[in-house]
Amino acid sequence: QVQFVESGGGLVQPGGSLRLSCTVSGFTFSIYTMSWHRQAPGKERELVASIASTGDSTNYVDSVKGRFTISRDNAKNTVYLQMNSLKPEDTAVYYCKALNPGRVYWGQGTQVIVSS
Repeated sequence: QVQFVESGGGLVQPGGSLRLSCTVSGFTFSIYTMSWHRQAPGKERELVASIASTGDSTNYVDSVKGRFTISRDNAKNTVYLQMNSLKPEDTAVYYCKALNPGRVYWGQGTQVIVSS
């Protein structure tokens, strides 16, 4: 069955860094577009960053450009989100998503809190 293991969230001070990881199983990771989304309390879930199946194309929401980097290792079935210069407004539950025509899978989410 499809499984997601998300990790790397936690409490960090403003200006700090975190690296989220999402390791999947149960489907052919290397043919899926992967993305990270986040949902803050009282707000809708939003796309943060996405990466093509081959890793040669990435996209970011404007608010994280220059601070966050998405990457993937198809040999490890893992997608990463390196988050630098974190701000309190980055506080949210971060979700990993896998997308392929006809298939969408979501991870369970990992909490990120940016606070002093």
